[in-house]
Amino acid sequence: MKHPLADRFDGAATILAEIDARVPDDRQHAADTRKVVDTYHPKRLHLAVTEIIDETATSKTFRLANPDGTSLPPFLAGQYVNVFIDDTSRPFALSSSPARLDHYDLTVRRVPNGRISNLLIDTVRVGEILTTTGPMGTFHHNPLFHGDEVLFLAGGSGVTPAMSMIREIADRRSGRRFHLIYGSRSDDDIVFRDELDSLSTEHPGIRVDHVIGWPTKGWSGPTGMLTAETITALAGSLNSRMTYVCGPQALYPYALSQLTVLGQPRRRIRFEANGAPANPVAQPHWPSGVDPNEQITVTAGATSFRTPRKRPLLDALEDNGIRPEVGCRSGECSLCRVRIIKGDVHHAEEAKLRLSDEKSGYTHSCVAYPLTDVEIDL
Repeated sequence: MKHPLADRFDGAATILAEIDARVPDDRQHAADTRKVVDTYHPKRLHLAVTEIIDETATSKTFRLANPDGTSLPPFLAGQYVNVFIDDTSRPFALSSSPARLDHYDLTVRRVPNGRISNLLIDTVRVGEILTTTGPMGTFHHNPLFHGDEVLFLAGGSGVTPAMSMIREIADRRSGRRFHLIYGSRSDDDIVFRDELDSLSTEHPGIRVDHVIGWPTKGWSGPTGMLTAETITALAGSLNSRMTYVCGPQALYPYALSQLTVLGQPRRRIRFEANGAPANPVAQPHWPSGVDPNEQITVTAGATSFRTPRKRPLLDALEDNGIRPEVGCRSGECSLCRVRIIKGDVHHAEEAKLRLSDEKSGYTHSCVAYPLTDVEIDL
C-alpha cells in the first residue's frame, strides 16, 4: 500500500514502481532461520554410542555419533554437552577435536558417590542412545583475548577439555603453544597418557608435564601438589600468559593461591565451571546458626515439597518431578534461572548472577539453597 506522504518525496514514483515490479518473496524466513539455528545450536541431540574406550582403571571414553552418520554441530575446544539420564543430567567436557565432527568423545571418570559418572561407566553399552544438549560453555580458547601461548593446569578428569584443545592444535597444525601441567593421583591412572606423550613429541608447540601425588616405585618425574614452586620449575616465568585451570573443586582455590604467589593477574586465569559446591555450608557467607539439614518447604506452582537446606534447589525440584531447562549445573549458564517470589536462598560463590538479579529476585537454581520456606516462579 502506498503511503499517503510518498508523493512528497522526489523519486518516490520510481521507487514505488520498482517495488511493484519485484517478484514476490515467498520464502519461509522464520522456518529457514530456525533450521539454521537448530543445526548449529540444537537444544537436544540423540546420539548413538558407537565405541567405549577404556582409558584407565577408573575412566572411559564414550564415542557418540549421529545415528544417520551426519556431521555433528561444531563446537569450540573446551566446551561441554549436558547428558540427560536417570531423571537428571550432568555436563561433561568434550575431549575430541573440533576438527573432527563425525563424533563427540565424552571422557568420564569414576568418582566416589558419583551418581551419573558411575552410572555411565557401569551401565552404558555400545548401541545405546544418549540424549544431550548441543555444545555450550565459555571455557574455550579465544586467540584475540587469550593469545597464542597458554598454560593449562589440570587435575584428574580436568584434563578432558585440555585434550580437546591439544587435539585441535595437532589436527589443524596450529601455531599455538600449549603447555599442559597435569596432576594425577598415581602414574598408572593418567588419562590419555600415551597419546599426550606422543602428541607432545610430534608437535613442538605442545608440551606436557605430569605431576604425580602418590607415585609408584618406578616414577622419576615431578611429584606432589601443583605448587608455585612446581609450576615455576616446569613453566618458568608466566609472563601473564593465559592460564586455564580445570579439575576437582578443591583445585580451584589452591591453584588461585599458587598463581597469585607467582604474580599472575586474576584476569589471566580462567576456571572451568565444575558443579555445585560439595559443601555449601563451608562457604564463608553461609549464615551462621542455620542448620543445613533442617527441612524447609518449597512451593513451585501447584506443587509443594520438603527438602533439606543443603540440597541445591535444582536437585530438589528434579527429585519432585519438576525439571527446568539446565546446562552447566555450575551457576554459569543461567538456563536453570528461576525467580524467588517469597523466602530467602543462599547463593553459592559459584553463582554468576546478573547485577539485576538481586533486585528482581532471580537465582540460578543449581547453586541456590533455600534457607527459609520459599515460593518460586519457574
